[in-house]
Amino acid sequence: MIDREIDGQIAWTRATLAPVEGWMRLSEACSAELLGAAAQLRAHPLPVLALDPVDFDLGHCRRAMADIRQMLAHGPGFAIVDRLPLERIAREEAVALFWLLSSLIARPVAQKWDGTMVYDVRDTGRPPGNGVRPDITNAEQSFHTDNSYNLCPPEYVGLLCLHPAMEGGVSRIVSLVSAHNEVRRRRPQVLPRLYRPFYFDRQREHAPDDIMVTHHPIFEVESGRLHGRLSRFQVRNGQALAGVPLDAEGETALDELDRTMDRSDLCMDFHFESGQMQFLNNRQIAHKRTGFRDWPEPDRKRHLVRLWLRDHGRRSYNG
Repeated sequence: MIDREIDGQIAWTRATLAPVEGWMRLSEACSAELLGAAAQLRAHPLPVLALDPVDFDLGHCRRAMADIRQMLAHGPGFAIVDRLPLERIAREEAVALFWLLSSLIARPVAQKWDGTMVYDVRDTGRPPGNGVRPDITNAEQSFHTDNSYNLCPPEYVGLLCLHPAMEGGVSRIVSLVSAHNEVRRRRPQVLPRLYRPFYFDRQREHAPDDIMVTHHPIFEVESGRLHGRLSRFQVRNGQALAGVPLDAEGETALDELDRTMDRSDLCMDFHFESGQMQFLNNRQIAHKRTGFRDWPEPDRKRHLVRLWLRDHGRRSYNG
């Protein structure tokens, strides 16, 4: 357990974050390289999963994405990239370019046990529950890190906005390091419980005969750095599946963490626009999405594409 104030760029608040911090506009040189890659794919098609940046002339993009990796690993932990030229490329080409750019940050890995690598984030009209991830509903989410319930969660998460919602669907992020600092300052007695394990619902993303829950703490220290894995939704379901009622100390600690992360002085909001990409350090930044109302036209409905990026372990879901 870290029992001190944690500093560094990752320990940001709304007040300390510079207006341009975490933002990057793709240069004209990068955009030209991406349009060239799209033209190359039109002439010589390949499936997205077979694409490798080494097969394309992406020198400027490579340097830009190296800067983004630095921002994620050693900076504020997030990057908003503006933007892919959707008006000049097809949707399938946009996904291919997103894959290439993301691959320059880290290796894309499976997002489902069945090996799904490219994940569409769209409202399916189903309520969230065991086997129904909140990201395929229009309900407001709580702060979470992606794949918190898995054995090997991704280091980084990438999102490409193809179509924003008609109303709502705001992306909100918070530094888990800053939240940890605030919980330690205001309610230090609850912090130790967040370093002890909770049961997480695995969302049926496992072999049929495998255990339905995992057992992990919210906070842990890895190589001297604070890392988190968080999903109140999966903890609530996981404790129920395990047949172990959540203890009062755990409930209090999670309530305090939720209240802290939801403070307007700690979190930042972003209104996704078509073509924009968001990259997050999934072990130090929690995120959520507000509820939304979608467009009535099928071709205008909110549609994001997500990639999970991880350099360690195998590319399979469990690493």
